Amino acid sequence: KLPSGSKKIIPSTSRATVGQIAGGGRTEKPMLKAGAAYHKYKVKRNCWPKVRGVAMNPVEHPHGGGNHQHIGHASTVRRDCPPGKKVGLIAARRTGRLKGTANKDKEQ
Repeated sequence: KLPSGSKKIIPSTSRATVGQIAGGGRTEKPMLKAGAAYHKYKVKRNCWPKVRGVAMNPVEHPHGGGNHQHIGHASTVRRDCPPGKKVGLIAARRTGRLKGTANKDKEQ
């Protein structure tokens, strides 16, 4: 018997879940405070806050430094470059905006 009063007959050979999942839709609520994100990622892993490379100093990241927040050189790097240099678009076959009719079909 369901909360609405209606009765459902389910075969004994089948498996079924009746009702709503507890905590369903919890992730749809936006995190309104930085503290909420802090506590969320504190129990998971150390990946918050994410600081951009251009916002760092040149000793901390290859994109850092300068009088304005710009990368200052091409963001594509070759596959065989050393680990400290391998940031940005690694061994990119193509960069930039997607153009052409073939790409429009993929989007839809």
